[in-house]
Amino acid sequence: MIFLPFADLRILELAAVLAGPQVGQFFAELGAEVLKIEPPGGDVTRSWRTAAEAADAPVSAYFASSNWGKTCQTRDLGLPADRAAVQALAARADIILASYKPGAAEKLGVDYATLTASNPRLIYGQITGYGSENPRAGYDAVLQAEAGFMHLNAAGPGQPPQKMPVALIDLLAAHQLKEGLLTALYQREKTGRGALVQVSLLDSALASLANQGSTWLVTGHDPAPLGSGHPSIVPYGTVYEGIDGQRLVLAVGSDGQFGQLCAALERATWAADARFATNPARVQHRAALESLLTARIAEVSGAALLAELERRAVPAGAVRTVGEALAHPSAALMLLPGVAFDGLRTVAFRSDAWARVETLLPPPVLGLV
Repeated sequence: MIFLPFADLRILELAAVLAGPQVGQFFAELGAEVLKIEPPGGDVTRSWRTAAEAADAPVSAYFASSNWGKTCQTRDLGLPADRAAVQALAARADIILASYKPGAAEKLGVDYATLTASNPRLIYGQITGYGSENPRAGYDAVLQAEAGFMHLNAAGPGQPPQKMPVALIDLLAAHQLKEGLLTALYQREKTGRGALVQVSLLDSALASLANQGSTWLVTGHDPAPLGSGHPSIVPYGTVYEGIDGQRLVLAVGSDGQFGQLCAALERATWAADARFATNPARVQHRAALESLLTARIAEVSGAALLAELERRAVPAGAVRTVGEALAHPSAALMLLPGVAFDGLRTVAFRSDAWARVETLLPPPVLGLV
């Protein structure tokens, strides 16, 4: 039997901006009923428009990135009648998504203790910047700075730190919250009771430092920025440009792949050079190798080289713009078809065990249910 996994779930979204709404769209794509509650002025991202957007467009591109498949209501939680209406909705909900600063939900009467008093099966997903005891508001750019990401994302040692071009920490927190909520749903099937699931932007960021964080913990060596390069694999991530202007990256993870790269570049002697024969040697002689690669790739067609590397099973890819990436045939299944514009799915996994939602409601216009 084919079905939508969350077709019987009701989600009440009290979250704004990106992390919480991303989770709301995730559940909507898998069949849940998602009702977004917005203050009278709306989610602040409704006003976050790029210079390319029309001022009178019904929704901004930023808002559209996380709000497909939802309906919305405007409620002022400072008013008793609106607060009571939201509390009544929470009494019938399965999951609450909230992103208030610590203490704010209690003042508004939409905190975990208040809402679970009448709905003990309720699962409450709470996103904060720095945890439930720290009143600081969480902003993605600030967390990118404080968690080490901007430092690592510089073009090289001594170069200015740079923010990631998407709200990476918000997205990482969204994934953590999804995992926590799915765990709580599984537990509820066993116990019949809901749970409070708390996720902070800071914890989500630190958990995602992965090999960079482990390098410091294991060696005491603070990782330095390498631009697009990789600290322990060479050549991996550096951008090269062919004579035809085609930009490309290599992701050579083994000595065998490096040998194939050298053959494709008609420089087989490099693979036998003691400086480059093994990955540890290539890491030690990074500058010399990348100088040779930059000069050689600049002499050949980047497009032809990519084709040859694919034939030889050497990991490599063209550097695409966002538009080129989304217009590529391989992106087709990740797009949500719309009338005025398409959307981008948050669900990237697939299974034959459940149906796939082909169309969703477009991002809601403020005030319309």
